[in-house]
Amino acid sequence: MADDTPRPRGHRPPQGEPVLDRAFRLLECFGPANRSLSLAALSDQSQLPKATTLRLARKLVEHGALERTDSGEYVIGLRLLGIASLAPRGHGLRATALPYLEDLHHATGQHVLLAVRDGHEAVLVERLSARGAGRVAYRVGGRMPLPSTGVGMALLAHAPRPAQDEIVGANAELRTLLAAVRRDGFAVVSRLKPDPMTSIAAPILDGHRTTIAALSVVTRSENVDPAALSPAVVAVARAISRATATLGTRVD
Repeated sequence: MADDTPRPRGHRPPQGEPVLDRAFRLLECFGPANRSLSLAALSDQSQLPKATTLRLARKLVEHGALERTDSGEYVIGLRLLGIASLAPRGHGLRATALPYLEDLHHATGQHVLLAVRDGHEAVLVERLSARGAGRVAYRVGGRMPLPSTGVGMALLAHAPRPAQDEIVGANAELRTLLAAVRRDGFAVVSRLKPDPMTSIAAPILDGHRTTIAALSVVTRSENVDPAALSPAVVAVARAISRATATLGTRVD
């Protein structure tokens, strides 16, 4: 998404802004609704001068971070996919967890999500979708709010205290809910719109008993009994935790 900070007329970038920051500003223009962008759109969304945008886009194409389509528009390049696959909190964790996620997916017939915390948000690492289980809005690599999602609540409940204080603030009700997640070992979060959906989530720990991720089963609210599903979710989260500790998977 483009930076909303007002820019001087002419889209002139801040004096002395590093080239790397400008390049990432271009890359952040792309998203699920903006998979292909023209030079003019890149310039407008990044709020960089067109000449600067063209120079940076050409360099990113040269290095494979961007590619140009036959129509002349820009898309994310495959080289970024290769680099991103090396992220230990993404591909490494996913590789360890995937067999367990698939078992849970087949056993429940519902959506299964795997996410990690990044600051005040959760990043979706894997999603196994199920027909008839309702709509899940988040894509792999997408960001999810912590307090209003199952995986987010499981991650937030076990986040370091300073991070919790920043996110929760003086919200006593949320603090009570997080204490219940820690006590019960799982989180249950429901939403009403656009479809009534319920998520049951549990934390995944490393060999040092630090929460490194969370998984959840997500389905239509009328299809789920949290008391029936939570034991399976917790059991799979613990199995992934043991596998992560045994294999020494690095996720930090």
